[in-house]
Amino acid sequence: MPAKPLDCRAAAARCLQAVTNGSSLSQQIPVFERQVNERDRALFRQLCYGVLRAYPKLLGIARLLLSKPLKAKDGDILQLILLGLYQLSDTRIPDHAAVSSCVNATRALKKVWAKGLLNGVLRRWQREQSALLEKLSAAEAQAHPDWLYQALKNAWPDHHNAIVTANNQHPPMCLRVNALQTSREDYLARLSQQSIDAQACDHAALGLRLTQALGVDKLPGFYEGQVSVQDEAPQLCAELLPINQGARVLDACAAPGGKTCQLLERHPQLGELIAVDIDGQRLKRVQDNLERLELAAELIAADLCALDSWWDGQAFDAILLDAPCSATGVMRRNPDIKLHRQPADIDQLAKLQPRILNTLWQTLKPGGHLLYATCSVLPQENEQVVGHFCDQQADVEHRLIEADWGIARPFGRQLLPQVDGHDGFYYALLKKRC
Repeated sequence: MPAKPLDCRAAAARCLQAVTNGSSLSQQIPVFERQVNERDRALFRQLCYGVLRAYPKLLGIARLLLSKPLKAKDGDILQLILLGLYQLSDTRIPDHAAVSSCVNATRALKKVWAKGLLNGVLRRWQREQSALLEKLSAAEAQAHPDWLYQALKNAWPDHHNAIVTANNQHPPMCLRVNALQTSREDYLARLSQQSIDAQACDHAALGLRLTQALGVDKLPGFYEGQVSVQDEAPQLCAELLPINQGARVLDACAAPGGKTCQLLERHPQLGELIAVDIDGQRLKRVQDNLERLELAAELIAADLCALDSWWDGQAFDAILLDAPCSATGVMRRNPDIKLHRQPADIDQLAKLQPRILNTLWQTLKPGGHLLYATCSVLPQENEQVVGHFCDQQADVEHRLIEADWGIARPFGRQLLPQVDGHDGFYYALLKKRC
């Protein structure tokens, strides 16, 4: 006999508790989603993602409302409080239902003692919202950890408010049309025929942005390889990296394979593409994408800095390095970053990125190009890495990226996340002198 479905709010509370204990949201969502009634799964996802996007703000409010901190073993009750605050503040759920749904979830969590606490805290929030909001710090009010809010403010004094606003929004769903099978105009027409509203992206030549996100099973031709899910910002890579017919190309840090497949779609006459990633499990996703799109590449699971473990000594004509980074440009898609990322992580990444860049430079042919990319908006991982590399490397030529998108930097070009637009991303194009 199948198990009784778990209450949606109780499942969300347990999922969020696991994330706050160090697990990733992408790992925990499938685990708990299976326990929820199928009709409630969309709401379950909305609650988990929504709470995490607003987590620093909601936690700041909860601390003001609680007379004393809850015990560690009652972390699920704290998450129920945050769920209630989120429902009251950021959803269209009626107030009475927002409160009662969280109060009732205590039964599913076997903590009925907390019903009065939940009810009292949420009712007080309804009465004292304005006064409580005034007590939050600037970072809490913007739903960002203090260190990150300050880093964004320092790096982008004229843009930080727009960045944090975009970070707190639900991201748009974007598609990349496979030009080997169809055109963007024809695919837009197919979507229109099925009453799916979409428009061309502003900058990516083959990008589409859906007005309303939907499952890939609803996308015409998805399983036949006519279209892939990919944000507009990473789609720009194939337009920036010069690749000639017959070229040997490296996609470094390739998983989950969106850019690997895009390079093959964009340059069907390239000679060979090798995709390397340190995570063998994630490379399986690259293979799945390749098979769906009927494309081929050589996949290697290896540490890029250990050249002897993967490189055969034959130089590459072009390299795409999507360097490991803080992912601060895609927090709205991965909101648990707000909980897990720490300042020390940025320092470690800023040491790893040059190591990988210096290593891969050895594998590039004279006259070849390397495109350095991250989904970060922090200069320490982007222009500072590239600038230092250019200062130290005698045979590198920094190539100016002229475009109608992003912000020109001393080295490279920075895209900042846009509400209803692209994610945050960074690109710098380097050529190896002959």
